[in-house]
Formats: sequence, C-alpha cells, structure tokens
Amino acid sequence: MPLLQLFTSAHPADEHKRAHLLKSLSALVARLLGKPEGYVMISLTARAEMSFAGSSAPACYAELKNVGTLSPGQVETLSRFLCQELSSGLGVPAERIYIEFTNADGAMWGWNGGTFG
Repeated sequence: MPLLQLFTSAHPADEHKRAHLLKSLSALVARLLGKPEGYVMISLTARAEMSFAGSSAPACYAELKNVGTLSPGQVETLSRFLCQELSSGLGVPAERIYIEFTNADGAMWGWNGGTFG
C-alpha cells in the first residue's frame, strides 16, 4: 500500500548498489509508516531528464503515496530520513530532492483483485 516512486537524473549505480538502495528504502518506509514491508513498493526511474533551479546537475523527485492519513509530524520525519537515504544512495544533494506526500483512500487503492477499503 505504500508506494515510493523515484525519478532521478543521477547516473544509476551498479546493480548491487541499486538493489541495496531499494531494499533499504523499503525497510525505511515500512518502519516509519508502521506498515508491513510485504505491502511496500519502491520504483526507481534513473537517468530521467530533469532540470532543477535551472541546472541539469543530478536531482531527484520522489512521490510517497500511503493508504491512510499522514500527520505533519510524520511527513517531516519521512522527509528527513528519505532525503538522507536518497542523497546517500543516489549521490544527489538533499537540497536537490523534492518529495510529494499523498494520502490515499483505501477504497481507491487496488491490490490482488480488491482494494484496501
């Protein structure tokens, strides 16, 4: 039910480092949201053409969608930890990372032939 989509213009790391980053992010999202990791999905699109502040230096845009309601405090914590992990794992400075947080209605989130509603 939590989905973290990542788009970055950074050159992708080798396969082992990418796999480690995805696994680390999955565990982090599950822990911070208090959700079973078995429902967490992480998607990475590397080498996206991006401009941030008029520069083509490496940047990252992330979307975290979650069934339920995130409080402002949770969003602040998620932003801090995700920026740290993304900066370290992708080599993108934290000031070049945007994260959009979305609360999703369980009835509008499909899985396994049904919904979470």
